[in-house]
Amino acid sequence: MRLLFKRSNPYKRMAMVMLLVAIPLALLWYADFVMRPALFEMARVRAVKIATEAIHRAVIKKVADSGVHYNDLINIHKDSRGKVVLMQADTIRLNQLSSGVTLTVQDELNKIRSEDIRIPIGQLSGIYALANLGPGIRISIMPVGTVKVDLNDKFETAGINQTRHSIYLRFETEVRVIIPLKSGESKVVTEVPVTESIIVGDVPGTYVSLPWGVLGGGVN
Repeated sequence: MRLLFKRSNPYKRMAMVMLLVAIPLALLWYADFVMRPALFEMARVRAVKIATEAIHRAVIKKVADSGVHYNDLINIHKDSRGKVVLMQADTIRLNQLSSGVTLTVQDELNKIRSEDIRIPIGQLSGIYALANLGPGIRISIMPVGTVKVDLNDKFETAGINQTRHSIYLRFETEVRVIIPLKSGESKVVTEVPVTESIIVGDVPGTYVSLPWGVLGGGVN
């Protein structure tokens, strides 16, 4: 009795193997194509938040250490009736404060380089319950260039015959965000209040109407 064997088609077998290999690769490519931009955007937002918090910490620490108060920066002159006739900014103290804060902020941002920052892959699902699940993808944050600092001020009505004069620092810098196989730069812009005072009595309209208050565009 003769047994008959059906010869398999080698091309068909090869096509099947290639298909089994191609499908997972296609799925991996699609997942990477869709997930990597989303992951980078999450890393960018996280990096800006961390850098902003670092700037605020540095300013609070420097202002607290220096013991600066409103009267140290702004001199208010009133007439015999208590009306404000002149407001003078102490530019030397303001420049010292601005320079000191800039160095402190730069040091604080440099510390971010060594931080171990990870984003759980579960956050990519957008589901709150899965946000902390899965392996953590490490992101690196590196300061780029120097920190630009402007010292500005503004006037606001604080009540009947009262004006709030606020002095604040505006920071602008860039950080490089790095995730596996992708990197990019992101701008960080934030404002941090330094000190303020409530001025009782009339404040000359020439001060209140200035876009940048007494400092006239900031002290660099």
